[in-house]
Amino acid sequence: MTDVVDSDELLRRMQRARACARQEERTWRARSEQLRSTDPDAAREAAVRTVAYETVITVLEEILTPGRHPERP
Repeated sequence: MTDVVDSDELLRRMQRARACARQEERTWRARSEQLRSTDPDAAREAAVRTVAYETVITVLEEILTPGRHPERP
């Protein structure tokens, strides 16, 4: 890929990625809750994916709005 994009396009792409990650995080969180009583292993896997998307969101938030987020322990 040798596409050249300007800063506005890069910003839009990161914002779309953040929105997508938020949606995926919500989906996996709901799936984890749904599976908790019936399939603990699948619920645990969904919880791991939830944490992964939370991490992606945190990184994108810091890139898009630096310094506006409290430090996590």
